[in-house]
Amino acid sequence: MNEHDTLEPTRALDRFLADVEQRAYRMAHIATGDRDEALDLVQEAMYKLVQSYRQRPAEQWPALFQRILQSKIRDRYRRQRVRQAFQRWFGDGDEPPADAGLLRRPNPGPERDLHGRHAMEAVDRALRRLPLRQQQAFLLRQWEGLDVAATAMAMGCSQGSVKTHYSRAIHNLRKQLEDHWP
Repeated sequence: MNEHDTLEPTRALDRFLADVEQRAYRMAHIATGDRDEALDLVQEAMYKLVQSYRQRPAEQWPALFQRILQSKIRDRYRRQRVRQAFQRWFGDGDEPPADAGLLRRPNPGPERDLHGRHAMEAVDRALRRLPLRQQQAFLLRQWEGLDVAATAMAMGCSQGSVKTHYSRAIHNLRKQLEDHWP
C-alpha cells in the first residue's frame, strides 16, 4: 500500500468531519443547552468515529457518527439525572441561573432581521422543549437528512419508533410555533 492509498481515506474522513461538525454542534447544543458541553460531545463523537470506524466505507459514516453522538447525548442526560437526584437528596442548593448555557446571540441587526432572529430563537426553544427521543428523530431526519433506517441505526431503536418520535416531534413543534408561522 503506497502513501496515496492511505492518505485518500484520511482526507475523505477529514472532509466528512468538517462537513458534519457545525450541524452536530447545533444538535448537541440544542440537546444540552451548554456550548462547552456540546463541543465536548461533538469532539468525543468525532474521536470515537475516527478511532473505531475510520476503516468502514464512507457511506456508513453519517449513521455511525450520529449513533455515536446521540449515544453520548443520552449518556449525558443519564449522568445529569443522577446528579440532579443527588442534589435533591442532599440539598445542594447551587442551582444555575435559568438561562445558564443558552446560546447568546449578538444584538439584532437591521429591523428586517429581527423577525428572523426571534423566529430562530423560538425554534431553538421549541426544540429544547421536545423530549430527547423526539428531538433526536427530528434533527436526524430534518437537519442531517438521514432516512428512517439510518436514523433508527443512529438512535439505536426500530424504524417504527423513529416514525413515532418524528411524528410526535412535528406535532409538538407545530403546536409550540403556531404563533410564529401562519
